[in-house]
Amino acid sequence: MRYISTRGGGAPRRFSEILLDGLAPDGGLYVPECLPVIGKDTLRRWRGLSYPDLALEILSLFADDIQADDLARIVRATYTAQVFGDAAITPVLTLEPGIHLLRLSNGPTLAFKDIAMQLLGRLFERALAENGERLNILGATSGDTGSAAEYAMRLRRGISVYMLSPDGRMSPFQRAQMYGLSDPNIHNIAVEGDFDTCQALVKRVSADAAFKQNHRIGTVNSINWARVAAQIVYYFKAWAAVATDPDEPVSFAVPSGNFGNICAGHIARQMGLPVDRLILATNENDVLDEFFRTGQYRPRGLAEATSSPSMDISRASNLERFVFDMVGRDPAELRHLFGQGSFDLAGTPWFEAIDRFGIVSGSSTHQDRLTTIRMAWARWGIEIDPHTADGIKVGLERRPASGTLICLETALPAKFESVMVEALGRKPARPSGFAAIEDMPQHVTVLPADLERLMDYIETHDRD
Repeated sequence: MRYISTRGGGAPRRFSEILLDGLAPDGGLYVPECLPVIGKDTLRRWRGLSYPDLALEILSLFADDIQADDLARIVRATYTAQVFGDAAITPVLTLEPGIHLLRLSNGPTLAFKDIAMQLLGRLFERALAENGERLNILGATSGDTGSAAEYAMRLRRGISVYMLSPDGRMSPFQRAQMYGLSDPNIHNIAVEGDFDTCQALVKRVSADAAFKQNHRIGTVNSINWARVAAQIVYYFKAWAAVATDPDEPVSFAVPSGNFGNICAGHIARQMGLPVDRLILATNENDVLDEFFRTGQYRPRGLAEATSSPSMDISRASNLERFVFDMVGRDPAELRHLFGQGSFDLAGTPWFEAIDRFGIVSGSSTHQDRLTTIRMAWARWGIEIDPHTADGIKVGLERRPASGTLICLETALPAKFESVMVEALGRKPARPSGFAAIEDMPQHVTVLPADLERLMDYIETHDRD
């Protein structure tokens, strides 16, 4: 398996060569040169596998330059009941006939990001030990990526984390999870701006080849291919849990901010997973919904602050991977489109053929989230967080008239207490160990959205 940049620069590279890099040197995102195709016989065999065994089968296709024994050891050490609270890792809860919830939020930070990030921590540590190197991870978070990355990397040898978050735009629980860590290799930086501001700074640092090399900068955002590869697994696992035969298609409802989670579903579908629809759900920051409805990609200036803050994103990095497929994997066309900042594909052959990718979309408002949270409690007796509510609301609207719908959970309600109190009139249950997390001392540095200030901060602390 070899990887190429969406923007066409450089020679194809292997998985281990791109693992620590994140962005390609030309500013593009790495994608497989060609995707493996999974036939029906393989799907039948995979249906009975445990989560670790299925993860090993799928990841072996994408990381075939890692010795089989090493990869097996890493995968089986990652996906355990001790880490994820259930031997199934991502159990499926049937809400009613034909409607299911994929539980993705039982990892250490109570969000779906743990599923990929716990794997990355071990993969990074192995790669660094093998090469005798160290790594400075630079990331941006709108809420959950940051804590998942920090909890996955905090005890890893040779790794430091510099995590940018939008100042004042996360929930108190999310801030406490991140800023409460006092490990010397964890650096929390609150940036004056929104998530898009943070993400732009990460990309600008990564684009400085000399600084990136001197300080060995890597990324853990979903611009990192390994994150997406790890998330492909639970689409296959969820399908296997509910489908009655290898030909039965299912639809997935996916709350989407940076397009990473649903990008994994798109790739699984391209590989041969029987997917009817991928239903993309946004909040009031509806750039992605607008694109899939109209063909117009129009990032906004500043993302609106909402009650599903992890999706308060205007520029979704992983959309580039999808558009690359959409335009026939033509890097010149891809560079032209994203070089404009915004673009309109309405009326083009590419948009007219978008149905072949099976993605439909919709959006939610704050009131929609409250209504859906109340409906889920009254109808199914479950508490769902506001992002999952976005997904369920749009999923129920855009699902096929017949067929199976799987809604992806993104986080536990405990992370968004004020919204849950507004919706249900009570505080959500908290898992053990999180009772007074907001009372912990917090460690964070506030910086303006200034590239030089950020690079100075990294340089100063990299010498410590």
